[in-house]
Amino acid sequence: MTDNEQLRDKLHTTNRRMTRQRQLVFDALEHSHDHLDVESLYQRIKAYDSNISLPTVYRTLAVLREMGLVEEHQFGENHSHFEVAHPAPHYHFTCQKCRHVLEFDAPQVMEAARRLSEREGLYITDAHLFLSGYCIECRNNGEAQ
Repeated sequence: MTDNEQLRDKLHTTNRRMTRQRQLVFDALEHSHDHLDVESLYQRIKAYDSNISLPTVYRTLAVLREMGLVEEHQFGENHSHFEVAHPAPHYHFTCQKCRHVLEFDAPQVMEAARRLSEREGLYITDAHLFLSGYCIECRNNGEAQ
């Protein structure tokens, strides 16, 4: 099932309509290779639909996030970044200098969560791992402090 089919199915099962705005926000995130903040997302969408408003983008992101179709990340900043939700867990490293975000898998995190769940009788619904430091380029340029 494609991401767009998943979007349509989720909207249908939650009795929500597929609107042009929802489609535009989802498509912009789906086709981005970056983790977009709201302002960047808004600027990309506005290039396709000059009538869309910033509050509409915020409301749409909230709906898509509530439905589990979009993930929100902080990356050590005072604002959020968004991406289409991935079926498998993944984690992020952010360079403190250039702000480059690197995604990576870490099955050990889910294994540790599973063991903790079994040992303590917990029901874990999500796990987050956020690493920050300096990327190789910033380190090679002497920009790491």
